[in-house]
Amino acid sequence: MQSALPLRQSPLDHRAQLGRIRFRRAVALMFMTLVLPGSAQLVAGRKETGRIAMRIWFALVITTLLLLAAFAISHSFAISFFLNTTVLGLIRIVLMGLAVGWAYLFVDAWRIGEPLALAQKQRLAMVGINGLLCFSVAGSLLFASHMVTNGQNVISAVFTNGKEKAPAKGRYNVLLLGGDSGADRWGLRPDSITVASIDADTGKTVLFGLPRNMLNFPFAKGSVMAEQFPDGFDCGVTCELNSLATWAADHKPLFKGVKNPGVEATKQAVEGITGLKIQYFAMVNLKGFQKMVDAVGGVTLNVRDRIPIGGVGGPVTGYIEPGKRKLSGFDTLWFARSRESADDYSRMARQKCVMNAMLQQISPQKVLFNFDKIAKASAALVTTDIPAKSADEFINLALAARSHPVRTISFVPPVIRTGNPNIAKIQRMVKKAIDPKAAKKAAKKSAKAGTGAKASPKKQNEGTTGGAIGSLRSGYAANQAEDLGAAC
Repeated sequence: MQSALPLRQSPLDHRAQLGRIRFRRAVALMFMTLVLPGSAQLVAGRKETGRIAMRIWFALVITTLLLLAAFAISHSFAISFFLNTTVLGLIRIVLMGLAVGWAYLFVDAWRIGEPLALAQKQRLAMVGINGLLCFSVAGSLLFASHMVTNGQNVISAVFTNGKEKAPAKGRYNVLLLGGDSGADRWGLRPDSITVASIDADTGKTVLFGLPRNMLNFPFAKGSVMAEQFPDGFDCGVTCELNSLATWAADHKPLFKGVKNPGVEATKQAVEGITGLKIQYFAMVNLKGFQKMVDAVGGVTLNVRDRIPIGGVGGPVTGYIEPGKRKLSGFDTLWFARSRESADDYSRMARQKCVMNAMLQQISPQKVLFNFDKIAKASAALVTTDIPAKSADEFINLALAARSHPVRTISFVPPVIRTGNPNIAKIQRMVKKAIDPKAAKKAAKKSAKAGTGAKASPKKQNEGTTGGAIGSLRSGYAANQAEDLGAAC
């Protein structure tokens, strides 16, 4: 009988087995670096490097968890955090440093794995694994740094470094202007003029719409325009409200130190008409608006009539068909500005509906997931004098406004004659909308003096005209609404 003796392993098999062990160890070191940066160095004897990397990693993880908890508790803190350009600059540097440091740890883990001791195929596999992990992790961090840089650029491009302004009687009054800019125009001529009067505590908002074709209006007392036109705007040619931008651009020396004379002249007119103190303005370029709508994936609107695309001086090139539909930036822009088969006041009503839809539908989550596209669109979209320090406050107010119905009051027929507006009546309408107690006192005072105005005609639903509920004769629902969403 032969004795059962253990077979000796051949040197070739021994080397192969040792190679497999080394390869598994090298791969393990790479994935340890992916899951817990510094752990590979720690187990391989490079304790000082490993400890430093792991301390940094744990510090970042703990900081991130604390910030996420703070964001969950306070959305206001989250908004303030991400709108602070100094904080964004610090995050960008941290992300870039993390990308470089992590890439170094991957390369170091590859070196610790002794690639020269591996078989050729195993060395090639290690190079592939290292390259994939290194470039995917570092690339993701550098891309995140790029996104943060875009955020910094947007904040710097859109907002100013000016002084913050206090609310007037508890309200921020922001002049919203919308129009085109082109080679044949002096700057941006506003085709849409609205004042958003926002309660500084609750975010409740009233939109005051001013028709672009308003005539015979005064300016704020003591203003540059009031000195030029003490009896109201009478420029000798076309003296409509939206022509102020052109007039001011032709008389720039009157507006010393003013960056945008057209906006300043329009602001002085709006203050004179409404009696409101305007703290800030935001001017929206309609071409930029189209890009913004596309960036957020479109806006859902209730299209009540067939809306022509084009027309009024040009051919009609298509239509936006009726129905509740998600519109692209191009179609949303034409929904807001089309005048073919409509009038200026039904167009104003549609514009209010677009404003309400944007307010309600653009959520923080949608902004986050489309941030890069929004960042690229924003620079071409808005010009404003709101300082960067106040940006977070206004975004918080916009979020708060979503939980309240938006009220609209427009100074258009049949309530107001745009050719010869009753300024006293307009200012009473404004007071009643933002301060009911003051309105009652004013009504009693005017009644005693025998100057009380008749009640405005009650709007009746006459179907739709030009895509808006109502008619020129009875008025459009979205122009005079307690709840703008319901009127759209």
